Amino acid sequence: MKKTFFLGSILLILSCSDDNNGDNNQFLPPSNVNYQINLNLPQYVNLRSPGNNFIDRTENGSIRGIIIYNLNNTQYSAFELSDPNHSPNNCSAIEVENGTSVTATCGCDDENSYDIITGQKTSGNGFGLRRYNVQKEGNTLFISN
Repeated sequence: MKKTFFLGSILLILSCSDDNNGDNNQFLPPSNVNYQINLNLPQYVNLRSPGNNFIDRTENGSIRGIIIYNLNNTQYSAFELSDPNHSPNNCSAIEVENGTSVTATCGCDDENSYDIITGQKTSGNGFGLRRYNVQKEGNTLFISN
């Protein structure tokens, strides 16, 4: 009985894997995003109103930057700005059509487009946008993966 339990335990341990990036996307390298945004600062005025977004292309641990979308002043979404269906290159950064649009499009020939609220690809198959966690405490957004 002890041998069976021991062998079962070993098999269980060996069958577990460590998957720290969580999205299994072969096109995007791992990233380490962990920063905060103070919504009281003037550069984030758009994020104070539902339906608006802010694009942060600064060095924040992301690949091409992050788009943050205000859903309802309590919930926010945040996604990587590198098209998840291309290796990072000179056309793979996604752009939002205008300040209040919910569609972001890749600059490559296939023109992949994504919903910046859900991160899902709006047509065809492929990976959705890489999601980052957003937590709001007071007037500060904490963005991480």
